[in-house]
Amino acid sequence: MKKHLPNAITCLNLLCGCLALTFIFSPGLHNLVVGAYLVGLAAVADFFDGLMARALRVSSPIGKDLDSLADMVSFGVVPGAVLFQLLKEAVGPQAPLGALAALPYAAFLVTIFSALRLAKFNNDTRQTNSFIGLPTPACTLVVAALPLILAQARAAHPDGPTAISSLILNPWALLALAVLLSALLVAELPLFALKFKNFGWADNRQRFVFLLMALVLVVALHATAVPLVVLLYVALSAVGRRPA
Repeated sequence: MKKHLPNAITCLNLLCGCLALTFIFSPGLHNLVVGAYLVGLAAVADFFDGLMARALRVSSPIGKDLDSLADMVSFGVVPGAVLFQLLKEAVGPQAPLGALAALPYAAFLVTIFSALRLAKFNNDTRQTNSFIGLPTPACTLVVAALPLILAQARAAHPDGPTAISSLILNPWALLALAVLLSALLVAELPLFALKFKNFGWADNRQRFVFLLMALVLVVALHATAVPLVVLLYVALSAVGRRPA
């Protein structure tokens, strides 16, 4: 029975991704917010399926493939869909025919490069204990945080747009974000993995420092902290990289 537990958690990741899509493609910012929370649940499931597989020593090729298939939905299709909806709102229903009207479809660059990232991960022996390129869950959390930040800004300032909400709904800023995330997904960028073989300080100092700093940011800034946490992750990976 225990050999099926990690795969069951992976399926929960997939279910959360599918449910997130149903909300994301429904009208209203509140539905995007619900989708974002479901993405968060998917990320938790994605973390624990691998942890449980290693703890129970039941890792398998099927589990690895199932994990990538689930990730493609939750952390490939979903971020593209969120960016698509945000770009649609940013462009507006009165957009003229032409390049501007087609701009929201550029959001699916993230979906395409997520597929490339996952295929690369499954065939890259260098990524057994670390990552090369931004992991798809980290990319997705940045995108999923945008509706939460937007809702937070609108709740705090209901009388009109703020600088942060105007930035989030700037079509060119969203396009730039899609291109940047797509590039980071397949970049030759070494990043540490949050995989604990033990809980000793010497072996996990970088991970513990990251988790503590991330917790402080989240407590202080809530949803706004998520992009900063991912930036912190990249920065700590670069600082902690050992010279060849």
